[in-house]
Amino acid sequence: MADMTSPVPSAPLLDVRDLGIAFRSGAGMVQVTRDVTFAIAPGETVGLVGESGCGKTVTGLALMGLLPSATSHITGSVQLEGENLIGMPARQLQRRRGAKISMIFQEPMSALDPVFTIGQQISETLRAHRSVSAKEARERGIEALARVGIPEPALRFDAYPHQLSGGMRQRAMIAIAIVCEPRLLIADEPTTALDVTVQAQIVDVLGDLCARLGMAMLFITHDLGLVAQTCSRLVTMYAGEVIEQGRIDDMLVRPRHPYTSGLLRSLPALAARKTKLPAIPGRVPMRGEMPDGCRFRPRCDFALPPCEAPQPLDPVPPVGQVRCCRNDELELKGVLS
Repeated sequence: MADMTSPVPSAPLLDVRDLGIAFRSGAGMVQVTRDVTFAIAPGETVGLVGESGCGKTVTGLALMGLLPSATSHITGSVQLEGENLIGMPARQLQRRRGAKISMIFQEPMSALDPVFTIGQQISETLRAHRSVSAKEARERGIEALARVGIPEPALRFDAYPHQLSGGMRQRAMIAIAIVCEPRLLIADEPTTALDVTVQAQIVDVLGDLCARLGMAMLFITHDLGLVAQTCSRLVTMYAGEVIEQGRIDDMLVRPRHPYTSGLLRSLPALAARKTKLPAIPGRVPMRGEMPDGCRFRPRCDFALPPCEAPQPLDPVPPVGQVRCCRNDELELKGVLS
């Protein structure tokens, strides 16, 4: 039986606790995230949502160990199958990155190396983690391209990134990420800049891969429609903090934080024609301009003096959490649904 304060069973695949990320600047250390806590069970797909600038991508990069050590400072713990990735020696982390945990980056044209073929980039990943010959690496690379739905995979294997369409490049990125069949896949805005039809195809590919390979996935996006399609749980981030998390069905119908409610209300509805689309006023605060207490307070319609105090991430039975001192009161009034 799951613990009431924990959103996943007691033995998660990924367990992130109190993750804090700070970067060095001319003015000193700038805190980007703080107290980021969530977990992912084996085979589970979790959505991480929030506006641009809320800390979603930098959290994904921290999980992968891809932030520059010279200019960043990371605290907390990231347990992957019981091993803490934070502070792990670079050589050990390198062996796990790509083999146990992998990432689909947001913009494939900038993530793929333009001077190497798609096949060379897949083979490099495979041979770094598996003892395979060049011939076997080619065969398994072509198989990975076929898995993600690329037609004529043997031909595309020898193509350069600029010779592929945007959708094909994204599929190639996925192939590189899954060729070693990692336990956890981080998908950072995998459908950005793709048309709706290709978006649906990419989401189907990811869902099918997770089901066939038994992978867990952290799906980073600002598209709540895609989250509703693909995820079993939802984590909302705002201004570098996790402010709500829980089962997707619960949060879409009964959000407990005003920010999650605002994101849901801002979605276009077919029934509300010729009406003004609701919007959250203001913007995400800049680093170094964070308000005291609840970081969403300056934009919140329900803020009161108690919101000026620091807000803990409180349990919401049976398996949720929320960072809002008024969540029970607002839930009873039904103003967030």
